[in-house]
Amino acid sequence: MAPAADAAIHAADGLVRHVQRGLYVEEFEVGAVYLHRPGRTATEADNVLFSSLTMNTQALHLDAAFSATQPFGQRLMNSMWTLATMVGASVGQLTQGTLVAQLGLGDVSFPHPLFAGDTLYTETEITEVRLSRSRPGQGIVTMAHTGRNQDGEIVARATRTALMWCRPDASDSASAETEASTPTAHSSTEDA
Repeated sequence: MAPAADAAIHAADGLVRHVQRGLYVEEFEVGAVYLHRPGRTATEADNVLFSSLTMNTQALHLDAAFSATQPFGQRLMNSMWTLATMVGASVGQLTQGTLVAQLGLGDVSFPHPLFAGDTLYTETEITEVRLSRSRPGQGIVTMAHTGRNQDGEIVARATRTALMWCRPDASDSASAETEASTPTAHSSTEDA
């Protein structure tokens, strides 16, 4: 069931409280770019915890002495942390409560490393929007996420495809139109 389009809660105390939500399919525009703020400063603790939780024992993330002998001269942030944080930064603005399912990630790249102490800033461009052919009241949105560090260098890119809810009142209207144009069992062939 789609979340309510009216995100306001009218409390007994007379105050109206608005619930943060993402966008419905009808609110996405191809070509729109969203800047997600605030940024997220990566820490050494983030790197060690994420790498440990995901059982990634790569020395480039965990071993300072080893990493000092490698081309970047220091530990790299786990690229999966970078990817997850980049996508996560978009949730409140785009998909909070309006996402049905994540359909896929593609075109993932990490053109420049991210280090502890760097700040990750994310932007998202909407590249495709369409109604689902098999799931009434839902649509498919494709987004191109880009992560940059504090110097503007691109540290991550990914394309994400998501199944999203249509605005509840929009899908109700579409259903009503379909029902109105469909002949009923009581119709004569002349009515069809």
